[in-house]
Amino acid sequence: MQRYSILNLARHAFQGHRGWRRNFGGRPLRKSYDVVIVGGGGHGLATAYYLAKEHGITNVAIVEKGWLGGGNTARNTTMIRSDYLTPANADFKEFSLKLWEGLSAELNFNVMFSQRGYIDLAHSDGQMEHFTRRANTMRHRGIDADILSVGQLAARLPELNLSTSSRYPVHGALYQARGGTARHDAVAWGYARAAHDLGVDIFEHCDVQDFQIHKGRIAGVNTSQGPVTANIVLVSVAGHSSLLAAKAGFTLPLESFPVQAFVSEPLKPVINTVVNFNMELAYINQTDKGELVMGGGLEPRNGYLSRGGFERIEDVVARIIAMFPFLSRVRLMRTWAGIADIPMDGSPLLGQTPIDGLLFNCGWGYAGFKATPAAGWTMAATIADGRPHPLAAPFALSRFRDGETHDEGGVGPTPSLH
Repeated sequence: MQRYSILNLARHAFQGHRGWRRNFGGRPLRKSYDVVIVGGGGHGLATAYYLAKEHGITNVAIVEKGWLGGGNTARNTTMIRSDYLTPANADFKEFSLKLWEGLSAELNFNVMFSQRGYIDLAHSDGQMEHFTRRANTMRHRGIDADILSVGQLAARLPELNLSTSSRYPVHGALYQARGGTARHDAVAWGYARAAHDLGVDIFEHCDVQDFQIHKGRIAGVNTSQGPVTANIVLVSVAGHSSLLAAKAGFTLPLESFPVQAFVSEPLKPVINTVVNFNMELAYINQTDKGELVMGGGLEPRNGYLSRGGFERIEDVVARIIAMFPFLSRVRLMRTWAGIADIPMDGSPLLGQTPIDGLLFNCGWGYAGFKATPAAGWTMAATIADGRPHPLAAPFALSRFRDGETHDEGGVGPTPSLH
């Protein structure tokens, strides 16, 4: 592996930085692989890396129709946390958070993981009661959680509007100190580089046009660069999962919605943590460059366009200003949108589909980025062992048939509610 260190950097500096090897790609697409992973985002790359490192399966190809990490991996707000209530979701996200904590050292690549903390504001006594219940449940499962009073919030975030006369007065907050952010493109590059060095082949601008299916079992994929046979195919394409499932001849119980985010002009450090405003949803954090990254709820209609509307911008900005009134004079620089694929219970779909050997990793909605390491780890184990990893097993497609759903938000069986 091409190692990164201060000594290696200094050595290459004297050589004009002309001696660095290519980090990934450059190999020809072969006709056959043991495993083909459709989707070169964080989840697909992580799966390939853990297949190679943990299970010794290196005859793997990743095919990505665009550029590496250019889908939802590059279009989220980079927040990481494990403050979930239901056992299946809490255990999965906590395992992921533990992997995040050692990921830069694991990959020998700085993913810029910053545990700056995550604050979830409560705006009523009922929300405080819910957060207290969630915090107690988290502690019972060995996950860190604290309840902050208004006074503690004032000390931690002096810029936060805590006026009792505001439209949505703050009553307190749920706080997870180990939560934070990471650099999304660094995560993709780090996993890609590490997987490539272990023998995984990575192909950008390679679109999957169809699946090869014989007698109910997957046999490979037909791509824009030619057909490829494989014993196992994993589809990990986030918001476009339902479109790929349709090509394989079945439907998934999920819907896709654009989710818009935007970033402000750079400011001096003013917000040192991630803050979520719970009334209609708006969240904010500040990058190392000083930009404020903001996001909010789903766009009001299903769709696959990577852009949103001014209505959602206005909604989110109004709530951001309600939290931090001084931001009313700050200018937005750009907006974008990812595509959230949301199942009927708001929890992911992991594992086997009606086509034997064809697996899907999808349905993450808002939670995909924070789940990246654990999704890769568990899907790699599922492929290698031929059975669902214990952390992934609760999220099987069959749960809708068996009535074992995981409604984390407690809002009912409609994707848009999640």
